[in-house]
Amino acid sequence: MALPPGRSIDLPGRGQTFIREVAGPPDAPTLMLLHGWTATADLNWFTTFELLGQHFRIIAPDHRGHGQGIRLKGSFRLEDCADDVAAIADILGINTFIPVGYSMGGTIAQLIWQRHESRVRGLVLCSTAPQFTTSREERLGFLGLTGLAALSRLTPTQTRDWLTEQIYLQRKSEGVEPWAIAQMATHDWRHILEAGSAIGNFNSLDWLPGVDVPTSVVLTTQDTVVPLERQKRLIETIPGAQSFEVSAGHNAVYAQHETYLPVLLEACLSVHHRSVA
Repeated sequence: MALPPGRSIDLPGRGQTFIREVAGPPDAPTLMLLHGWTATADLNWFTTFELLGQHFRIIAPDHRGHGQGIRLKGSFRLEDCADDVAAIADILGINTFIPVGYSMGGTIAQLIWQRHESRVRGLVLCSTAPQFTTSREERLGFLGLTGLAALSRLTPTQTRDWLTEQIYLQRKSEGVEPWAIAQMATHDWRHILEAGSAIGNFNSLDWLPGVDVPTSVVLTTQDTVVPLERQKRLIETIPGAQSFEVSAGHNAVYAQHETYLPVLLEACLSVHHRSVA
């Protein structure tokens, strides 16, 4: 599948990042496609650009530390990713938009509403949750990511590169196309590790009941990465949220895109129609 045009843009005071763009129909509303952990805009959304672009203007950025996203000296914060998206909208002259967040991108979408409410026309939350850890074992797993992130700051570059490649790139690359492996190799793996820790600490349950924009939740019912019951907490917590189900796993957006894409489009159109009603 051909990718739409992409370019690097400078965000004043923040850094340089990379976006894919689809112009969409004249006066079309804008979707901000927000990718998941260890992915890029291309890896997460390459199957969706053509279909969604028939109805919407599309902007798909690489998040901090991922792909060609912002490189930073400090630690990774999901809040900074949310602010980056608002800064991208400023540079492109986009007043309001619909964040479409997949997995980690769903946490960023939620934070965009919390931090930039006036910019958000609605939300589309896909294969994501308001909280990702509940058990002691899960918390220990994310603490492990925190420890690895700290280690990666202290060891020489070669050791850090070897460590992250062995632990993550090898695992993620099994069965993945060569172009996807090449994209993953461009990550800043220290910040990828820190992003995993940030996801483990994320919890929006206290403020999600205040969401007052049309929201669609795309549920992947066979998901073993983000269990269905956690995805459903979004529907239970956000007033008026509507659910759209896909009988597939966490990687359905590309692995089962023939089934997934019509549901994703329906969810996005639902938010748009409700936002102008």
